[in-house]
Amino acid sequence: MAKGLQGFLWTMLLLFCAIQELGSWAMHTAVEGPGLGEPGDPALLASGRVKRGWVWNQFFVVEEYTGTEPLYVGKIHSDSDEGDGSIKYTISGEGAGTIFLIDEITGDIHATERLDREQKTFYTLRAQARDRQTDQLLEPESEFIIKVQDINDSEPRFLEGPYIGSVAELSPIGTSVMQVMASDADDPTYGSSARVVYSVLEGEQHFTVDSKTGVIRTAVADLDRETQDRYEVVIRATDMAGQLGGLSGSTTVTIVVTDVNDNPPRFPQKMYQFSIVETAPVGTAIGRVKAEDSDVGENTDMTYQVKDEEGVEMFKVTTDSNTQEAVITVQKPLDYESKKVHTVVVEALNKFVDPRFVDLGTFRDQTIVRVSVLDVDEPPEFRPPSNLMEVQEDAHVGSIVGVVTALDPDTANHPVR
Repeated sequence: MAKGLQGFLWTMLLLFCAIQELGSWAMHTAVEGPGLGEPGDPALLASGRVKRGWVWNQFFVVEEYTGTEPLYVGKIHSDSDEGDGSIKYTISGEGAGTIFLIDEITGDIHATERLDREQKTFYTLRAQARDRQTDQLLEPESEFIIKVQDINDSEPRFLEGPYIGSVAELSPIGTSVMQVMASDADDPTYGSSARVVYSVLEGEQHFTVDSKTGVIRTAVADLDRETQDRYEVVIRATDMAGQLGGLSGSTTVTIVVTDVNDNPPRFPQKMYQFSIVETAPVGTAIGRVKAEDSDVGENTDMTYQVKDEEGVEMFKVTTDSNTQEAVITVQKPLDYESKKVHTVVVEALNKFVDPRFVDLGTFRDQTIVRVSVLDVDEPPEFRPPSNLMEVQEDAHVGSIVGVVTALDPDTANHPVR
């Protein structure tokens, strides 16, 4: 069926060229012959002589002709030709004698080679009419052009690929992503051979393309980077304005889904346990906890804080800017004998909250940190730690000066010697 359609198109184009050539007889290029007077010369009018000149229309030749016989282009003709063979027609210029041959008697021109309009759009030649006996010019040499008639033999091509675009996740439907453009080497001034329309070949569930401009837009509003962070979309360009028989080309567009802060921080555990000796100095790190965030970049930046009063008094929380972890440190001396376990509520918050997504929920989370204080064998303590005692200078040996008391601060309360 394709061969039949191609043959039909060739027939129509050749018929068009033939009609053009037949119409040439109605057009005269008034070029005076040698020795003729100016228009309106009384001598010419008196003698009744008709001014001579070339007769032709513009010539066309169909590109990519695949026939076995030379392709008829057209005819050059002088109106002084009486058909007796006394005039010899010749041509010179681009392709004369190689691509284009002329019948010197009839003036018929044929193309002997397959032409490509995308390589050369027209040929400039010159026509001569000479007396066959004397070789004298009978008409002034005249320039003419053979235009190469376009057929739809070039498919649209995307010359600027590979294409990579981006769009923020959760963007509204119709958000512009990028523009692609295809070029067609066919003649844009002739028919629809170079008139290109665009369509989505793969990826139409998520993206659309404007058929005229090639602008790619989102087709859904729920693109989620955390679910899929890139799409491969195939765009097709079809010439002949998308009509049946048009040629097409395609390209793949990579669309990267960029992140927005649409995910709150979440602690993987609701409780953490650490232990530290009671003698640890102020500023000692007890442990680290981290809230996870599915976003990327600065959208995962955290800040942490202690939420309960007891925890605020005893402990401090800072953020490690490199790891985004909460570092818990001792803020006040610990005492195993006073309190063996401390319960601290730590809260994580996103540092940069996008107000567009606050309706998705609170962008903070809490966890409980249990700090166990470990007992240390501490030395006895005097109670009170110091005391002033007085004794008279004449006191007898063995007299009681005073009493000191020392106690073991540990829970076991071992005897003191």
